[in-house]
Amino acid sequence: MAEPFKLTETNQKEFEKVMSLEMEKPIKHFERELITIRTGRAHPSLVEDLKIVCYGNTTMRLKDIASVSTPDARLIIIQAWDPAVINDIEKAIASSELGVKPVNDGALVRIVLPEISSARRDELAKILNKKLEEGRISIRNVRKDFHNLVRDAQKAKTISEDHARRLNDVLQKITDDFIKKAETMSEKKEKEILAV
Repeated sequence: MAEPFKLTETNQKEFEKVMSLEMEKPIKHFERELITIRTGRAHPSLVEDLKIVCYGNTTMRLKDIASVSTPDARLIIIQAWDPAVINDIEKAIASSELGVKPVNDGALVRIVLPEISSARRDELAKILNKKLEEGRISIRNVRKDFHNLVRDAQKAKTISEDHARRLNDVLQKITDDFIKKAETMSEKKEKEILAV
């Protein structure tokens, strides 16, 4: 949690609001993760957040050292602002989860996205499921933090046992809603991946 939240008997709505804002963070992260999973169509977001080790030992995101464009549905073109990092970009893409072979002509790195085989689709679905589980865990960790807050407030007698029970019910309902939201996003992405 960003700032300490003080629980009282009267601030249930504020509790719900603060908790929802905290649970929105793992959802936003999961959303960004989904964008990086390929569905058959080229998109700059597939590569722009890749970590590139360049200039000796500095790690930077691709979008911070190059421009990324997608002139057609299966082609990504990366133009480094400094030609000295072009080989580092190629190396990072080749070792990424994308499963593609970049072509470096000395000025640009081209990635031709192949048609996705059924084996690769299955592999992408597994990656998706792994990212979904990570998202669920992050949401549950937020729930745990708020549950501990409620438990501590009850122990300190700043809230009653009944109010703690109500807050825990609210906590579980909001947690379930956010997990369902992540699962719905995942199902939509899986349909895109498995569509031939």
